[in-house]
Amino acid sequence: MVEIIDGGVTTPQGFKAAGVHSGVKYRSLDLGLLYSEVPASAFVGYTSNNVKAAPVQVMMRENSPTLSAVVVNSGNANALTGRRGIEDAISMKQAVANELGLDPIQVGVMSTGLIGRFMDMHKVRYGISRASKELTVGREADNLLAEAIMTTDTIKKECAARVRLGDGTLVYIGAISKGSGMISPHMKVLHGTTLSLVTTDANLSPAFREKWQSILDDSMNMVSVDGDQSTNDTCILLANGMSNGSCADDDPEFEAALRTVMTKIARTIAMDGEGATKLIEVQVTGAETKEDARKVVKTIIDSPLVKSAIFGSDPNYGRIMMAVGNSGAKFSMDDVRLIIKGGDMEVPILDAGAPIFQEERAVEVVRMAMDNKEVTVMVDLGVGSEEAVGWGCDLTYDYVRINAEYAT
Repeated sequence: MVEIIDGGVTTPQGFKAAGVHSGVKYRSLDLGLLYSEVPASAFVGYTSNNVKAAPVQVMMRENSPTLSAVVVNSGNANALTGRRGIEDAISMKQAVANELGLDPIQVGVMSTGLIGRFMDMHKVRYGISRASKELTVGREADNLLAEAIMTTDTIKKECAARVRLGDGTLVYIGAISKGSGMISPHMKVLHGTTLSLVTTDANLSPAFREKWQSILDDSMNMVSVDGDQSTNDTCILLANGMSNGSCADDDPEFEAALRTVMTKIARTIAMDGEGATKLIEVQVTGAETKEDARKVVKTIIDSPLVKSAIFGSDPNYGRIMMAVGNSGAKFSMDDVRLIIKGGDMEVPILDAGAPIFQEERAVEVVRMAMDNKEVTVMVDLGVGSEEAVGWGCDLTYDYVRINAEYAT
């Protein structure tokens, strides 16, 4: 049974973390370091945007099957920085390796922040030196690392769980993430920004990559704040095996625990979208294929018209159906059903392609359901048995303000 617990990335055995202020940002923490006492199997998902930041290019080129440390900076994305950016990402890896006595290929690197700015490597090296000396275990270390990777985030995004495997081994999973804008990940294994670090003391083999991709597809890749995929998206799962259990690749309890953690992280990212006031969950059922279900989910949560309507609690369900129609998915207009849920209210809107209500009083009921911090849109396409769930947020005045002033 999966148990969510108070914890973070140092909850699993053998992991240490630190977060420091290096000076890349004016005052806040801006550089974090995660370290495993033994080399950990690394499972990495990268952005599929064709414009990739320097750290992503370096990591993809090396494609190391194991990592012992990951360095992350915020405040500068090191993207669109040419050859110098590549050299700076490599220098960050080398600096960590020198401090911790590692081979540079055993060090991962991630960056987030402004695009098109060169790194101030004097400050970054200073931060790496400090962070290497401050590595420790516990909730303070978790929180410092979580804070160090934030940009426009307003809340830390972390989760931890424990689960007993089929062989009796108790294993732990911890995760942190950042992201509130430029978020519509489509991360592929071996292939605003979401950066995620996931740790576990479970024992995993290279064959787990396929399941990790499936978990990403059902969690992080089903989040959208604005429909724009970042140049820097990276999600790293480190499994150091220090629980000393048997291989957990096919253990259903471990997979369930990892899915639970990643889903919680995904929801939190959507909830903290730039300027967001509401979390939008879209549940699609009755699809002919899984891909069709995902298409409908993403089209609904990406639609500026849908997001604006939910922000204003405006019961314009035609916008939702417009998005369904634009998704390219197969559905039966004669069988499609639409329900909007908010708080304790679950209001049927469409049945068999026709509105259930017309009266003004009924419209007010829909408005009341939408006037909640969490709004769920439920669509049954009526043509199959596949389903998908995704998360987004409303589109507010503050989103425009934040992104109109981001670089200034």
